[in-house]
Amino acid sequence: MLQNWLKPLTATTRKSIDQLPDSAFGKNIALHGLSFPDLSGVRVALIGAGDREASAVRAALYRTAYNFPAGAVVDLGNLRRAEPSVLIPVFFELLSGNILPVLLAQKNDLARAQFLAYLERKSLVNLVAVDESIQLSDADAATDSRAAYSPLLQPRHPLLFHFGLVGFQTHQTEPRVVDFLTKNNFDLLRLGKTRASIEEAEPILRDADLLTFHLSALKQSEAPGVAQPSPSGYFVEEACQICRYAGMSDKLSSFGIFGYQQDQDPHQQTAQAISQMVWYFLEGFFNRKNDYPASKDGLTEYIVDFRHLNHQLTFWKSTKSGRWWMQTPANPKEKYQRHYLIPCSYQDYQAACREELSDRLLQALNRFD
Repeated sequence: MLQNWLKPLTATTRKSIDQLPDSAFGKNIALHGLSFPDLSGVRVALIGAGDREASAVRAALYRTAYNFPAGAVVDLGNLRRAEPSVLIPVFFELLSGNILPVLLAQKNDLARAQFLAYLERKSLVNLVAVDESIQLSDADAATDSRAAYSPLLQPRHPLLFHFGLVGFQTHQTEPRVVDFLTKNNFDLLRLGKTRASIEEAEPILRDADLLTFHLSALKQSEAPGVAQPSPSGYFVEEACQICRYAGMSDKLSSFGIFGYQQDQDPHQQTAQAISQMVWYFLEGFFNRKNDYPASKDGLTEYIVDFRHLNHQLTFWKSTKSGRWWMQTPANPKEKYQRHYLIPCSYQDYQAACREELSDRLLQALNRFD
């Protein structure tokens, strides 16, 4: 069925691979060329949505070193039409086959379609977006990255359990948007906070079922090939670290990079940045530790007494990765079971030992009220 929605790689792209060294990325993955590839053993699938943009990213990505398991990555080519009606069934088929799709998209509004691909799974999901800002507007106006999430948030989509916005910039974001996200106990992480301590983003990313990364979150000097470049934002190294954190999350099952404008990228600098982000996402993915929710084996329990509240909190630490989770005190309903362990940091645990809780963890507990 997938071949009905996907175009094979062009002969030019396939021919360019022949000139690469044997260790190159492009020489070591399965390809949708003259025939559709066998997906048995495949764990990650690359998909383009926008032919020129995807081709430019492939040209950079294929030249990188391939440090991943043989037969685990496939390039399925491009969507026949870069539209939600095509993207949704492709993602649904891959998710159903336990294959993680990585989308390279020109259009920002396809980020919403990535979320809608989870509808048939009928379990609540967490969405994290990396962007400099979002807007809350009418559905009819939701045509760019900033407004793409408005139909999911106002009113909240019944499939959406939690939303996180990483890298937002206060001067780009209306106060009413910040108030709305805060009142709904959503995660908000400012650009400055992550740049000062990139580790702050890891628990939020670890809690995501899907990640949407808008290239407008990067500096213009790093990624000029976007619709409205800005002088402020992440460096490519920081973006790659965020992608690596996301890849390591056992919970995350799809990843999309949005907003690349190839005609504004004459030196292919943005294409190279995207290729590096994809590479480091894959490095994280193939270094997963099979922590929660893949398995609770290897989690050590720590109980903290809040004496003045006559209350206890339970924390869990993974012996495999050293990562921490806080357990919601309430017995969650069945539909919340996948989310009842809340990713946190060792610093969060230390603060709890002093009978303090961060605003993020307090908001997380409020989501179960």
